[in-house]
Amino acid sequence: MDGDAMSTDAERASMAARLAGATGLERAVAGAVEEAIVRTVESDAVIQAIERIVEDGRLQQAIQRSIDPEMIEDAVRKAIESEVSDRVWIEILASDKAQMLVERVAEAPEVRAAIAQQGFGLVSDIGRQVNRITEALDDVLERIVHRIFRLGSAEQETNQAGLVTRGVAFAIDVALYLGFISIVSGLLSSVFTALRGGEDGVSHVAIAGLTTVGLLLGGTTFVILWTLVGQTPGMRFLGIRLQHDGSDEIGFKRSLLRALSFPLALLPAGLGFLWILVSPRRHSWLDSIAHTEVIYDEASAPWSTKTREWGGRPEKAPGRAERPRRSRRSGGGPEPP
Repeated sequence: MDGDAMSTDAERASMAARLAGATGLERAVAGAVEEAIVRTVESDAVIQAIERIVEDGRLQQAIQRSIDPEMIEDAVRKAIESEVSDRVWIEILASDKAQMLVERVAEAPEVRAAIAQQGFGLVSDIGRQVNRITEALDDVLERIVHRIFRLGSAEQETNQAGLVTRGVAFAIDVALYLGFISIVSGLLSSVFTALRGGEDGVSHVAIAGLTTVGLLLGGTTFVILWTLVGQTPGMRFLGIRLQHDGSDEIGFKRSLLRALSFPLALLPAGLGFLWILVSPRRHSWLDSIAHTEVIYDEASAPWSTKTREWGGRPEKAPGRAERPRRSRRSGGGPEPP
């Protein structure tokens, strides 16, 4: 009995639905309901109710209660560690757009400037520390020599560079020059081998000729640098320079005379350079012959922040008292020959 009633109700509902669809009543009712819902949502009462919920924090509290931080963290971790995430990252990194992004970042002026600044900062720190060490060794070695030979006190300060600082600067210059010569000699050796039909080795005459040319080129380089700026790369790195009677202008003739005096100072077991340790004004034979002197000039070093005044006496470096010039040490000392 109940089954027959339910079947009859279903048939009536199905018939009513077909009748509503045929007459358009269903669409009319749906449109009226939708319009009523829209008017209700857009009403001032509903908007004010929503504003109150947002302002008093109830909406935010409901959202926070519905969100479990541990659940979110676990979901994010699983997503990151999944194979899908690995494949996505591989595809992103292998894409042309990612490569373009990397190239643009690498070519950005800001990035290049930052890298250059880091490299320059390292070189500056090394130069500053080497300068301090060599200046201290200048004084220590000089005091030892004066005590051994009883030449009197050497405690008075001076602005003339000592043997250690000048020796390290010269070593830097020689290292740079030898590196350049090694590259050039390798190229020339390849050319000579090719011209001789592939025979290995270079003749002794060619080696002697290349050595002579190398020495002449090295001497010419020193003369040019002394004439133009009064410094070699090694001297600038350590903050020392040449002067003549308090002037930075050395001149070509004086620079050439200084270079020609080099063999004279070197041949007697380097006595012409060791003379710096006993000279009252730290002069080598090169300085005495060419009437020059090598002074501390930290303002000209690449690691110095002081702007140098060209053409006159060098400015003292920041944070350091200027070394007063002295004419002779107390107790006297030998004069250069």
